[in-house]
Amino acid sequence: MNMPLNATLKSAVRASPVVELRQYTLKPGQRDTLIDIFDGKLIEGQEDAGMTIIGQFRDLDRPDMFVWMRGFDGMVARKNALADFYGGPVWAAHSHAANATMIDSDDVLLLKPAWPGAGFDLTGARRPSLATDGKPLQNKPLTGIVVIEIHHLQPGTEADFANRFETETVPLMTAQGARLLAAFATEHAENSFPRLPVRADENVFMSVTGFDSAEAHARHKAALAVSPAWRDFWQAAQPGLTKPTETLRLSPTSQSLVGRVRLQMP
Repeated sequence: MNMPLNATLKSAVRASPVVELRQYTLKPGQRDTLIDIFDGKLIEGQEDAGMTIIGQFRDLDRPDMFVWMRGFDGMVARKNALADFYGGPVWAAHSHAANATMIDSDDVLLLKPAWPGAGFDLTGARRPSLATDGKPLQNKPLTGIVVIEIHHLQPGTEADFANRFETETVPLMTAQGARLLAAFATEHAENSFPRLPVRADENVFMSVTGFDSAEAHARHKAALAVSPAWRDFWQAAQPGLTKPTETLRLSPTSQSLVGRVRLQMP
């Protein structure tokens, strides 16, 4: 079975106006089982239904968490794509096995690019072909990690925070070796597929960055910690934050598009 977007990805991938970040709590020891099912059986059916499967990850700090992202061409397109997939034969064939690995699958953020061009650029990203048993024919391990930071904001402040983050913070981050892959804010449109809940009351800004290794990320954090401009930004932002920042350190699976190329914002 080959992935339908391996050779030529949709030109609109960067502009996907709706993205889901999904965090699944799994039964102990079941993460690799779910990854085998997801990577081997569930990507093609979702993309055939009109979704873009952006990335799937092991959480480095939470061994029973599976984190993934998918994109849609809009809220109506999301409704139609999800209805097609979850009412279709691929999910019917594999839903029982997938659901058997999970404790909770309702931790979902509905997002939109934080500014024009802030979505993922997946140009050149190719998944390895799969054998008939769903295993990659060339299963070379991916190097590097993806770091997601979720900042919880006072309602109505996302646009201002995003503007300041883009102009003030991104140059500091990239100067210290981070590759900003994407940035998102909450999509406040009504959930177009209520069968799958989302965290509807959230107001967040989310950055996605790439590093060559966990050690490179640690060095990056240490360098920023002593930057006066970095400290000034976060001191000014503190009154608008409603809870501590969530940080996810993630390792891409073998079939994750994020991780297949070194992505960089323009």
